[in-house]
Amino acid sequence: MTEHKSIEQRVEALLAEMTLQEKVALLSGKDAWHTVPIERLNIPSVTMADGPHGVRATQPEAGRMVSPATSFPTGISMGASWDPALIERVGAALAQETRALGCDILLGPCVNIVRTPLAGRNFETYAEDPYLAGQIGVGWVNGLQGEGIGASLKHYACNNQEIERSRGNSIVDERTMREIYLPAFETVVKEAHPWTVMCAYNRINGDYASEHTHLLNEILKDEWGFEGVVVSDWGANHTVAASVAGGLDLEMPGPAKYYGDLLVEATLLWQIDEAKVDEAARRVLRLIAWAGKLDAADETPNIEGGSLNTEEHQALARELAESSITLLKNEGDLLPLDADQLQNVAVIGPNAAEARIGGGGSSYLEPPYRVSPLQGLEEALGDKVTLHYAEGCDNYVVLPRIKSAYLTPAQGEEEQGLWGEYFANTEWAGEPAIARHEIRAEFGWYNSSPAENISKDAFSARW
Repeated sequence: MTEHKSIEQRVEALLAEMTLQEKVALLSGKDAWHTVPIERLNIPSVTMADGPHGVRATQPEAGRMVSPATSFPTGISMGASWDPALIERVGAALAQETRALGCDILLGPCVNIVRTPLAGRNFETYAEDPYLAGQIGVGWVNGLQGEGIGASLKHYACNNQEIERSRGNSIVDERTMREIYLPAFETVVKEAHPWTVMCAYNRINGDYASEHTHLLNEILKDEWGFEGVVVSDWGANHTVAASVAGGLDLEMPGPAKYYGDLLVEATLLWQIDEAKVDEAARRVLRLIAWAGKLDAADETPNIEGGSLNTEEHQALARELAESSITLLKNEGDLLPLDADQLQNVAVIGPNAAEARIGGGGSSYLEPPYRVSPLQGLEEALGDKVTLHYAEGCDNYVVLPRIKSAYLTPAQGEEEQGLWGEYFANTEWAGEPAIARHEIRAEFGWYNSSPAENISKDAFSARW
């Protein structure tokens, strides 16, 4: 209680010193992953990273550290473990990896309800059951935040499909929302107290989640008592005054699109009460304090106590994978198979030789190594058993990118992939500012550039 009081006193003291422009600056990102620092008052940035089953650090975006990270089984596997205590241990390991990569907040967990098997992000979430999703989410957040790294509970709310996610409108009556789609969020907010809640892309009953006063103000903040920051999913904010009034505290990514100068002007023109801006800024300051960064001397990432790709983390990932396997029936005690009795084994399916570790998107991360099911069987069975592999169908929605296994880097690296050259101009002129081995044929940057010494507004690249 004393610590809580001291944080609140410090937050109020800082808020009283801030100009309107400084308060508004806190409400949007500096770039894709950092909040805006207020140097005059010694208020630093906090740094976020994608999750939720590993720390995504695959590109040098906005100066963040780049490294492989332990890839834990995805959310749907965490739910299938039925073991909140195990997931709390996973959350603690994720916190250690987040800290080792210089970040303060890991964007997870995802507790959206699995409503349809066709939803593109089902693998990130836990279940079609609200109670199970809530309990697993509590374990994840407690494990993460118990190690001093903030969680971001997502995607609030009724976000159950990827198709037209930024234009779609989820029509849900109050009872259905309260009984199915909100209970997991309510449980995690009340029992685990996540530092942030991330609003969804979609509309709910006509209003965007990023400006939904019933969901954000009336339910989340007033009814459930949420004290943290409501952050937009990346690009999910669409208004200036309406979203701040509706309960959104932080617009991401940065630089500001709807906030910044537009929000300052809207406040000066009385389109929004400055008290709403104050409340959002208060929550962001509180978040910075929870991260232990108020009055920090500089922006150097705190990596003390972090650990990455340890044997313990990899063993924990395997333990979770084993725990998530569910055997529905075993007629005639067919399983486990006796390797000494096998002569031929058929391995069929597009992912058997691919070592897929997730469904892609923002949750994709690069692990230190991967073993496909086919490789694992080859190593386990050796020459005693003949393996027959067939890809069968494909599972591509659009034309896939070329596989790294088909590529040999021009510089002769042993690992497959591409050789990338990045130039600090738009003409591929002169020597590249940076050249490196790229293990994936997929590239993208959030309002940033491939490296710190290259401007995001004028660069060229070739692979």
